[in-house]
Amino acid sequence: MELDISSTGIYGELPHSIGTFSSLNHLNLYGCQFSGSIPDSIGNLTQITELDLSLNHFTGHIPSTISKLKHLTILVLRPIPFQVKYPDVFSNLQKLRYIDFFNNRFNGPFPASILSLTHLEYLGLSSNSLSGPLPSKASMLQKLSELDLSDNLLNGTIPSWVFNIPLVDSLWLHNNQFSGLADEIKTNPTLQLLYLNNNQLSGSFTQSFVNLTNLSTLDLSSNNITIDEGINITFPILEVLLLSSCELKDFPHFLRNVKTIQYLDISNNKICGQIPNWFSGMRWDSLQFLNLSHNSLTGHLPQFRYDNLQYLYLKFNSLQGPLALSICNMSSLILLDLSHNYLSDSVPHCLGSMASLTVLDLRRSNFTGSLPPFCAQSTSLSTIVVNGNRFEGPVPVSLLNCNGLEVLDVGNNAINDTYPAWLGILQELQVLILKSNKFHGPISTCQTKFCFPKLRIFDLSRNDFSGSLPAKVFGNFKAMIKLDDEDTKEIKYMKPSEKSIYISYEDSVSLVIKGQDIELQRISTIMTTIDLSSNHFEGAIPKTLKDLRSLWLLNLSHNNLKGDIPRELGKLNMLEALDLSWNQLTGKIPQELTRINFLEFLNLSQNYLVGPIPQDSQFNTFENDSYGGNLDLCGLPLSKQCRMSDSSHVPQPLESKEDEGESYFFSGFTWESVVIGYSFGLVVGTVMWSLMFKYRKPKWFVEFFEGIFPKKMRRPKKRA
Repeated sequence: MELDISSTGIYGELPHSIGTFSSLNHLNLYGCQFSGSIPDSIGNLTQITELDLSLNHFTGHIPSTISKLKHLTILVLRPIPFQVKYPDVFSNLQKLRYIDFFNNRFNGPFPASILSLTHLEYLGLSSNSLSGPLPSKASMLQKLSELDLSDNLLNGTIPSWVFNIPLVDSLWLHNNQFSGLADEIKTNPTLQLLYLNNNQLSGSFTQSFVNLTNLSTLDLSSNNITIDEGINITFPILEVLLLSSCELKDFPHFLRNVKTIQYLDISNNKICGQIPNWFSGMRWDSLQFLNLSHNSLTGHLPQFRYDNLQYLYLKFNSLQGPLALSICNMSSLILLDLSHNYLSDSVPHCLGSMASLTVLDLRRSNFTGSLPPFCAQSTSLSTIVVNGNRFEGPVPVSLLNCNGLEVLDVGNNAINDTYPAWLGILQELQVLILKSNKFHGPISTCQTKFCFPKLRIFDLSRNDFSGSLPAKVFGNFKAMIKLDDEDTKEIKYMKPSEKSIYISYEDSVSLVIKGQDIELQRISTIMTTIDLSSNHFEGAIPKTLKDLRSLWLLNLSHNNLKGDIPRELGKLNMLEALDLSWNQLTGKIPQELTRINFLEFLNLSQNYLVGPIPQDSQFNTFENDSYGGNLDLCGLPLSKQCRMSDSSHVPQPLESKEDEGESYFFSGFTWESVVIGYSFGLVVGTVMWSLMFKYRKPKWFVEFFEGIFPKKMRRPKKRA
């Protein structure tokens, strides 16, 4: 008899009457919405062989009556937040073949009673809070093929029995606190996958691994291990070797004996000097992934002989010299990351035309010359990042062939060109960064019907662009107008479109966020920014910006924009940072801006704004720096109090920024002081005029003015 109501969405408490189905063999409640405790009556299902209670909301504890289910072969409880110690019920369940208790928050020591289950084939206790050492001896698990104890708090030495289980082929022991390995590991011809990464293992790479002759995957990354040159290990079928974030100081010499490697990662170590000839000359015909990043490699990039290499990471080293043409011989390359090195000269033009290349990252590597003709003979590139070099000349028009291009970052170079509006034809483009170059002229509108439809990051800052901001340009940014409902459910991050278990590249970008240069290691799919700062744009701020409802950052600072701040900007509900500083904006700060509930950064300084600062919502959190240089603003957080007349304040004349010192001096002469001065002068003048007529040029009066104006400055009398 079988009861399967999995993934039906049934909710409520599991009724106590479930125990009346005494002849039930299979009970599958996977993916329902049951809550409350598991009833003790479940122990009445004495004929059951398979029990799956996973993906529910049970609380409390596992009832001890489960020990009565002596025919049980499969028990699955994942994930259920019990947060209690494992129950000691396994000694009675001798027919169990499959146990999966993933992510149940069980704590306490490893349940030793499990080791008595002689028929057990799979044991999954990962993502709990098991602590302490493993039992030192175990000889009953003769049929176990997979053991998963990952993501716990287990510590001490990993005992030899773990490796010596006769039929085991997969061991997942990663993300624990193990500090050592047994001195002797017997020959085990069945073990193929061994994950020991993210532990506290230290010392030299153990010679004991010599007996694990059938390993195909070995992950020792994120430990404190070293490798002695004299160690002699041969892994006849090793395909995956992960040694990143260890204490390696040299290339592992035992790799000379490995002929079948496909995936090699020795990044984030302390390897210095040149890449040895024996390493670059290895005939690894199966090698697809090589990561040597974050070391201290020097010298020229050698000519690798890996014809089938698809992913090559060399970032954050000290490689020097020009990039040889031989790099283009690796025709299978999908990803090439040479960023953060000290390479020089121009980039071989063939690099932009490699048929399989999807990701090209050359940022901050000291390249010069012109940009290569990207996609001149292929259309595969989805990410091009050349930020922080010394490239000159125009943007290559061959980019029009990059149909799948998603990220184009040519920032921080010396590129001299006009605005490449023709890039709008690239329908997949999401990130366009032209910042800190020599771009000039106006922003022209696209000639295509669908222009930049997926663009979400638009950075033209620190160039010589001029003219007005065309309203039509922003109307084309469809991806900034509204977030898809799917995007708001979960924050996702941009990755190259190439799908592979090997790829570990994530698109990154440097932006000015809240006044600071920030390097974002990942780009979330909900991030939308427009940065046009530090140019020569003029005219008014377009009201069409109000349609970009998903906009996260808007920076128009350091331009020559004039007119009022559009009250329509208050409709930018998702805006977190707004910078309009160092322009010539006039009028009052619109009260509508207080409707932006997520606004965390505001800079309106160095303009000619007048009147009271709005007092509501996020505006109550901004300090003086947000408003500095607007001499006629008043109200908190400024010390200047508002008067009744401030509500009808007339904007002051626009002086140039060069005359700010003079403007500041004369700013004290408001209309009140002018009226008072004029009235006082009129009264005094009238009195003095009357005295002159009465006393006929009094001597004291003449002498007073002769002292102020010497004779040589007086105008001569006209001759008759």
